Amino acid sequence: MTPEPEALRTAPAEIPAVRRFAWLLRRELWESRWIYLAPFAVTGLLLLGAVPGAFQMPAKMGKVAGLAPAAQHAALTDHYMIASLLLMATTFVVSLFYCLEALQSERRDRSILFWKSLPVSDLATVLSKTTVPFVILPLLTVVLAAVAHAVMLLLSSAVLMASGQGPGTLWARVSLPEMWLMLLYHMVTAHILWYAPIYGWLLFVSAWARRAPWLWAILPPLAVGVVERIAFGSSVLGDLLSNRFSGGPGGMGFTAASRTMDPLMQMTPGTFLASAGLWVGLVVAAGFVGGAVWLRRRRGPV
Repeated sequence: MTPEPEALRTAPAEIPAVRRFAWLLRRELWESRWIYLAPFAVTGLLLLGAVPGAFQMPAKMGKVAGLAPAAQHAALTDHYMIASLLLMATTFVVSLFYCLEALQSERRDRSILFWKSLPVSDLATVLSKTTVPFVILPLLTVVLAAVAHAVMLLLSSAVLMASGQGPGTLWARVSLPEMWLMLLYHMVTAHILWYAPIYGWLLFVSAWARRAPWLWAILPPLAVGVVERIAFGSSVLGDLLSNRFSGGPGGMGFTAASRTMDPLMQMTPGTFLASAGLWVGLVVAAGFVGGAVWLRRRRGPV
């Protein structure tokens, strides 16, 4: 055989890192369609429930007509806040389930053998999975909430005009851009930065556990908390976990008991960024994600 001419020898085309990462994200959305179908389904239910609520708006406007502006704002924005709360709760639960399944499922169905054969690093793979709870789901929450709020406001306005009432007071008391800004702030501070160690821990467990990742995610902290309580009579770990799940400084303005998130409150990013718990949590989250990368490099199918 004659050797291949030098001119015909071509090096394989190098795929840019950004393009490879985009394909990894598409893989996550393709393999885990439920991560966005669940928020879409909740949004559809919210809009379906908004229809009868819109027909009650004329009577509601009559009840709040004599109230102070602040009281009118609270009464007219209550169902908007409930919609935001339900969407945030949905995406948070979806994030928890996704993080526990992200690295364990590919080992369980042995697809990890195929993905490891591709020229993609374990770091890029784990970071693409980390992007889902840290970026994609929070942004999806804000977008879906904005769409739901806009449709709800338009439905209420149409019913008010059909009943002979003007929607001016409603539009004056319901400031959608202000609510959206507050929701975005809350998602970034609480659901991304403050919850980072929770997502990191679940990703780490997903990469480590051979089966039953939920048990391995819950039992070790629970056991440590019980031992601490029996041995020292304290609950430092329990208090730390309670504070972490409450949203910390980023959760200010959101009260689960009242089911409201006041869009008129003053956002204090300086106070949040000055919190030692934020930076400690981010360091812990980085350690867990690094551990997940290390484990994926060494773990095989289960």
